[in-house]
Amino acid sequence: MFDRFDVRILRVPGFCECPDSASAKHPRLPEWCSGLFRIRINPKNEEKSAPMVLKPSIINRLAPLELKARTIVEGFITGLHKSPYQGFSVEFAEHRPYNQGDDFKHIDWKVYGKSDRFYVKRFEAETNLRAYVALDVSSSMAFRYFSEWSKLRYSVHFAAALMYMMHRQRDATGLVLFDDEIRKRFPAKSSQSHLRHLYAELESLLEREEELGAEQRRSASAAALHQLAETLKQRSLVIILSDLFENVEDHDALVSALKHLRHQKHEVLLFNVLEHQSERELDFGGGRMLFEDMETGAELEVIPAQVKEDYKAKVEEYTRRFRIACSNARVDFEEIDTQRSFDVALLAFLNKRKRMV
Repeated sequence: MFDRFDVRILRVPGFCECPDSASAKHPRLPEWCSGLFRIRINPKNEEKSAPMVLKPSIINRLAPLELKARTIVEGFITGLHKSPYQGFSVEFAEHRPYNQGDDFKHIDWKVYGKSDRFYVKRFEAETNLRAYVALDVSSSMAFRYFSEWSKLRYSVHFAAALMYMMHRQRDATGLVLFDDEIRKRFPAKSSQSHLRHLYAELESLLEREEELGAEQRRSASAAALHQLAETLKQRSLVIILSDLFENVEDHDALVSALKHLRHQKHEVLLFNVLEHQSERELDFGGGRMLFEDMETGAELEVIPAQVKEDYKAKVEEYTRRFRIACSNARVDFEEIDTQRSFDVALLAFLNKRKRMV
């Protein structure tokens, strides 16, 4: 049925607001341990998992974005202590374990008194990682149907949580906004003032969400990522947040751009942000619907139930091939469902970072 298979899922008539849970209460935030945190595998933890993050309806009531990011990360870290399948634990981040030969004057004796272990104070010069969050701001990212948040809003909050987490680890963090080209780029720095500047830029995206959705900005990730690969001079971790809504014939170019980043010695973590129920399952019921391409304005009338199985098979096969291409290019590829919590995505980042430092 589809001469040109295009996995863009479009704006759908009947869009409705998800109900806001008026009875939800904000839990008391756990006291945050100052400084960086270090991750350790603890497979013997067999307690049942608790929810790792708060619901969007609760997070929406928080302001500014920095508080939302902190809430997401702290909920995630709290959940890690109770999870049987992740088994991570959190320790001091502002310090590193004492190694033979370290100067005794740098040992933090207060930490020793609490933990009965030697830790050496970590200084600003010991920044571990340089990272860039590359965020897709094309019009298709403004889509939502079943989810409380659009793909853009979800990605902005996830990006803010990543930045908060990296800042606590004294990593230098930068931001890149792109659609068919790089629109804005902020250098990687580790200062608090720089982090607030990045939060302000992300806040402005939330304020302009409807405007961005109506501008028909097209996706051309390959061109933007080639441009990014040429401009990044220092080895970095590039974290890409995108729905990857490009024509099938353009995906070879996308894989080429990812390989370009790897050739330049950058590590790449690619998050494919989707609303799974609509964009993977095509779960719209049996009625006739009019789909509109949010990036071109093209329209297609279809009965989803009639094409659902064929659509799902093509999407699954395409995703399988793309995942293999990413693996061959040594690019980490993860799917994010905007109807689910951030825990899987945050764990993917932590695992990637753990392999790099």
